[in-house]
Amino acid sequence: RVQREVGKSPSTHRHSLRRQSIHLEHHKIKSKSKIIMKTTILATLIAGTAAFAPAQQAARSTSLNGVDLTKEIGAQAPLGFFDPTESCGSNPTDASPEEVAEFERKRWVELKHGRIAMLAVVGYLVTYAGIRFPGAEDIPSGFGALSATPGMVWAQFAATTAMMEAANQDQFKAPWGTAEGESKAEFKGDFRNQFIDFGWDSQSDAWKRRKRTIELNQGRAAMMGIAGIMIHEQLGNLSDILP
Repeated sequence: RVQREVGKSPSTHRHSLRRQSIHLEHHKIKSKSKIIMKTTILATLIAGTAAFAPAQQAARSTSLNGVDLTKEIGAQAPLGFFDPTESCGSNPTDASPEEVAEFERKRWVELKHGRIAMLAVVGYLVTYAGIRFPGAEDIPSGFGALSATPGMVWAQFAATTAMMEAANQDQFKAPWGTAEGESKAEFKGDFRNQFIDFGWDSQSDAWKRRKRTIELNQGRAAMMGIAGIMIHEQLGNLSDILP
């Protein structure tokens, strides 16, 4: 190839080198995009499979002065207790009562967001498959539904959300609680309110811990899942992922 280039004029030679450089740069960008995509897919798979990882069987442990947060539900493979910003204190193995309260608040926020994300993923896939309520056949799926949904439907949605928020609470605690007496909830997010049980109280502590771990990690996977769906819809390649 070098011999063929010798017979060409300097201008032609420069153009040839420029084309090769552009081709090489395009190949590098394409390879980098593939690496990023594979990394994202791998992270999603890790989050999904973590839901079925064995949960730590030890109950909440206490040290001489505080609580060991590294033994809590959700602190498991592959990351373990992951708090790089030290939002729950600099020493999670010896957390103070204030740090424990902050940890439980963050855990409840994570659990609630995970529950919403699981509903979001299911709702997106259902509407993407073409399933609609009667009268909503013309509403598109995804971001297109935001502008196509009538105002009255948005009002109904807001009212339904408010009622669900009020109902799915510990009814023995403020601000939504209306029941009298002491709360019977075992943890933040336990909304049985002495009304529905499905045999929960008859199960062992290890069984309960495993179920709570699965819900928490499925919620983590769902948060990544709905974020990925929304991003790929905006990128215009969602059809390459969903059938």
